[in-house]
Amino acid sequence: MNFLSHYYFDRLTTDSCVVMGTVLPDLVKNASKDSNLYPQKNEFLFLGNPNEEALLRGWKRHLAVDLHFHSSAFFLEKTTELKLLIKPIAENTAVRPSFLAHIGLELLLDHLLIEHNLLQVNHFYDHLVAANNDALVDFLEHCGLRDQSKFYQFLAGFISSKYLLSYQKLENISYALNRICMRLWPETLNEKQLQQLTFALSIFKEALEKDFMEIFYDIEQKLV
Repeated sequence: MNFLSHYYFDRLTTDSCVVMGTVLPDLVKNASKDSNLYPQKNEFLFLGNPNEEALLRGWKRHLAVDLHFHSSAFFLEKTTELKLLIKPIAENTAVRPSFLAHIGLELLLDHLLIEHNLLQVNHFYDHLVAANNDALVDFLEHCGLRDQSKFYQFLAGFISSKYLLSYQKLENISYALNRICMRLWPETLNEKQLQQLTFALSIFKEALEKDFMEIFYDIEQKLV
């Protein structure tokens, strides 16, 4: 799941460190794709500091949500449907339709949460700003993250841009998908293909909108 979908499960918490923790795995990966952190394997390192413990709770929650989501019938069904719509658009490109369908579904879930007013994006960013910075530095140090400067540079840009607000428009989701593809393939979608992708997403969204909350209800019941 993407940032806002993860936040949905802790949208009512007052603990900003928990919120930071729920999106921290993806923030770290976006800042440096080579970073592989496993704090859940060394939980004793974070004991005794309430803020670090809250970051760890959020991190573990992120892992649990992703596990339930990616193993669900909903994920398989929806990505298969979206892949069929995307496949003709990505023809004669290096872009994998299955990859676009996977990420596209996740971004559309964020889009629908915003559109249906099920969370407040600005509140999400407020939590990231309010999270205890000293605890975050110590948490990442205990995790073994070598280049924290690179992470904090990315985090500052992520917060200041408030980029997730752009997911209110489908065409911005298409451009976001293409930018993600640019990290993997030298040639991605051209302008015409991006327009076709936006149209495909709009068709898929109409069907997804009818039952998209089922996956959130299902995961919520499984979380402890």
